[in-house]
Amino acid sequence: METKEFKNVSIILPTLNESFSFNQTVDIILEECEHNDIKEFIAVVCDRTLPESIEAIKKSQKVCEEAGLPLHILYQKRPFAGGAVADGFMKSTGSHILMMAPDLETDPHNVKDFIAMGKRFPNDMVTASRWLHKGSFAGYSKIKLILNFFFQKMFAVFYGVKLTDITFGYRLAPTKLMQRIKWEELKHPFFLETALKPIRLKVKIHEIPSNWAARQEGESQNSLLQTFKYLKIAFKVKFEKRSELIND
Repeated sequence: METKEFKNVSIILPTLNESFSFNQTVDIILEECEHNDIKEFIAVVCDRTLPESIEAIKKSQKVCEEAGLPLHILYQKRPFAGGAVADGFMKSTGSHILMMAPDLETDPHNVKDFIAMGKRFPNDMVTASRWLHKGSFAGYSKIKLILNFFFQKMFAVFYGVKLTDITFGYRLAPTKLMQRIKWEELKHPFFLETALKPIRLKVKIHEIPSNWAARQEGESQNSLLQTFKYLKIAFKVKFEKRSELIND
């Protein structure tokens, strides 16, 4: 399962109600990153994806085509946000996968940093952290911020790691790794799972600093109640056997 070289990255963009933010995300990545480092964009959509979001994707599709890069539209088979990203994993053909959101809550200016780290550590995972630098949150509710800080500390101690942001679903990892892991969660706890299972598999994880700003369009699908559901997958993964974590 070893990945010795970073060749290029498949960028997964699960899309539900984003339009101008989708276009801005793609534009920033194309402007700041070497195009040879990008294998493809994968916009994952479903029946609930808004028509204006589909139009935005098609607009970016033309921009990517002019840049010589493919932007695929993938209709998800598994439900919810986690299912969308997991479906994106299986369709990815780059040496690495970058999971992010096209709502600007995952800062697209970090993509070049992910790629640089992927080249340095091709066999490891790279994850963004909103806690490495002070003042990285903008528009985050105080209650969720307190809970987020508490959960980060609790999960880090429980899993014996020094990571500062285990729940943030903004990560780069080898494609072979992400395609081999058995993913269970379908909703937002899936993003915690994408850190915990690699941790259990002894994958080394590097953090890069990132900023978070509340989305400017659409509504977040991650409610406060969902936050508490992270506890279930955290305890389950902790005590699973290796054979239960991967597809042999």
